[in-house]
Amino acid sequence: MASRPTIHDVARAAGVSSATVDRVLNGREKVREETARKVYEAARQIGYHAATLIGQRMQADLPRLRLGIVLHKERQSFYQQFATEAERAVQQATGRRASVQLAFAASQSPRDFTTLMEGMANRVDAIAATAVTHPDVTETVQRLNAQGIPCFALLSDFAQGVRQNYLGLNNLKVGRIAAHMIATAAHHPGKIAVFVGGYRWHGHELRETGVRSYFREHAPQFQVLDTLVNLETRQLTYEATLDLLSRHPDLRGIYCAGGGMEGAIAAVKEMREPGEVALVVNELTPESRAALISRDVTMVIGTPLSRLCADLISLAAEVVQQGMGPVQGQHFLMPDLYLAESV
Repeated sequence: MASRPTIHDVARAAGVSSATVDRVLNGREKVREETARKVYEAARQIGYHAATLIGQRMQADLPRLRLGIVLHKERQSFYQQFATEAERAVQQATGRRASVQLAFAASQSPRDFTTLMEGMANRVDAIAATAVTHPDVTETVQRLNAQGIPCFALLSDFAQGVRQNYLGLNNLKVGRIAAHMIATAAHHPGKIAVFVGGYRWHGHELRETGVRSYFREHAPQFQVLDTLVNLETRQLTYEATLDLLSRHPDLRGIYCAGGGMEGAIAAVKEMREPGEVALVVNELTPESRAALISRDVTMVIGTPLSRLCADLISLAAEVVQQGMGPVQGQHFLMPDLYLAESV
């Protein structure tokens, strides 16, 4: 029977001294994280009986980050993906003991967001949220700041000048990208429709502005219709899109700046041939992917959630460890662009 691995075996596998393994195991002296991780991986790979203990001691020595995240629309595929990526980023975080608490706002009401954010105050070190722009939200961020809890805006900015940082896409550019794609894909001049989730979503307003500025500058042969509010709901978007297609035979393009794209996809599929109306939506989900493949959607503009969550953890940890300083600006990520041939 083979003998059990010893400290000397771990040291040999990790390329360090037995004394270093002993320090990692017993926590007698500080060891660099990189060295401790080498020892842990070697111990785990050769089946050393105290590998779990080494891992626990490594974690105990790391700084803690308890992150609270408030999201929107719990049943939507995109926010389910967001939650999954946040949990994965926490598990993969290095250099800190990270954990995440997730909550979902029931509606677009500012109170739904502020109640959840304030409810996390005694349980987390930093809070990030997808929230509307509203004075109540700004006041909540100010109260959390006073308690030493930095706040980060996700996807759509809020509490500018008060929140610690914004992480997401450059929404003005996103709107211009959508407009460029529609203008390129449309074969004849005509009308363009834009849906926003509501008037309090700062990111949606910027996307709408980007659409309109692009068409004014580069494609004045198109007429951008009055913006429609869909409250990010499938049914409302579906009914409004059917009405648009019925009243405007020359409708050439639709951009959904927020949620509710499933309704637009269903209506376009029902009343137009694939490609007849250039439809641009946000976020790659099972629904938008299928619509890309069927050519009912022209392009999907996606948020790189894995990068966003990893960057959020790094930025939050830095602020928590060093203390809140001057309010930062905007941490922009490059969008993922999907066409039918790229999925």
